[in-house]
Amino acid sequence: MSPALAVDDVEVVVTLPTFRRPQQLLAALDSLAKQKTARRFAVIVMENDDEGKEGMRAALPVFESGRMSGLVIVAHERGNCSAYNAGWHTALLRFPNFTRLLVIDDDELADPLWLETMCKAADSLGVDIVGGPQQPVFADPAHQAWATHPVFAPPYSTTGPVAALYSSGNLLVSRHVLLTMGPPFLDLRFNFMGGGDSDFLSRAGQKGFKLGWCAEAKLFETVPARRLEPDWIRARSLRNGVISTLVAKKKYAGTAFANTRVFFKSLALLAASPLRALLRLLVTGSPSVAIYPIHVALGRVMADFGYANEQYRQPEKN
Repeated sequence: MSPALAVDDVEVVVTLPTFRRPQQLLAALDSLAKQKTARRFAVIVMENDDEGKEGMRAALPVFESGRMSGLVIVAHERGNCSAYNAGWHTALLRFPNFTRLLVIDDDELADPLWLETMCKAADSLGVDIVGGPQQPVFADPAHQAWATHPVFAPPYSTTGPVAALYSSGNLLVSRHVLLTMGPPFLDLRFNFMGGGDSDFLSRAGQKGFKLGWCAEAKLFETVPARRLEPDWIRARSLRNGVISTLVAKKKYAGTAFANTRVFFKSLALLAASPLRALLRLLVTGSPSVAIYPIHVALGRVMADFGYANEQYRQPEKN
C-alpha cells in the first residue's frame, strides 16, 4: 500500500490486472498518474502470476514512493476472472466511500481525460455502468486498417445509453452494482476463455442496471503482431461465438426450452452467415472481415457440443 493512503477519501478506484507484462504495466500506471481530474482516486494492481510476480516487483516502487496512490495485491488463483474478482472485492473491503470503480488492462494506456470523462458520462447519461472504446495500436502503421475488423472494432461509435456491453477492457461500474451483484462477480467458468465480463454485464442488465457507452473515453490497446495472424483471428472469432452461446444460456436459464431456443438461434445464424459474409465482402473487400460471421456462428454451434477455446491457457500465444 502507498504510504499515507487516506482510504476514506477515495472517490474512485481503478483496478488493473497484470500477468507477465511488467514494462507494459509500468506504462499503464504512468498513464494513470497523468490523469487530469480533481477526483481522489486510488489504483489496485492485481498480480495474477503468483510464481514470477514480475508485475508486483515492477509496481511496488511506484506505490511505495507515493508516485501512485493505492495498493498491489496478488490474486493467487490463476485466471482472468479470478484477478478481476480479487481486485473488485478488495476495493469494497479497503475503500468504504468510493462510488465508482474503473477498469483498465495492463496492455492499455489511458487518455489523460479518461477517468474524468467516464465519470462525467455516468452522471450525464444517468447510467450505472459505462463502457468505452479500446483503440488498437499496431506496431506497424501499415496495419492500422485492421482497426475496423470486428475483432478489434468497438461495438458502438456514439455516446449514449445502450442495451448491452460486452467487455471490461474499458469500464466503469458503480459501487451499488458491485454490492448488488456480490462476489464472486465474474463466473470462474470463463477464467481461461474470457467472456466472464460479458456474462457479468448481461446479468447486471437483467437486474435492471442501466448501461451506457462513452465514445470519448479512450484507452489505447497495444496489439502484438501475432494477433493479426489468421489462426489467432479465427480462434478469437470462434471464441466470441462460444461466449455468445454460454452467456445466452445463462440469460435464459429457467425459462421454457431455454437451451433449445439458443441452439436453434445458433443454427439460424449459421445458415444466414454465408450471405452475411458475402455482403461484408462486397462492402469491405476484406476476406477476413467477411468470414467473421461464419466463424462466430460456427463457434455458437460448436459450444453446444462442448467446444471451448481457452486462449488464456497459453498466454504467450494470446
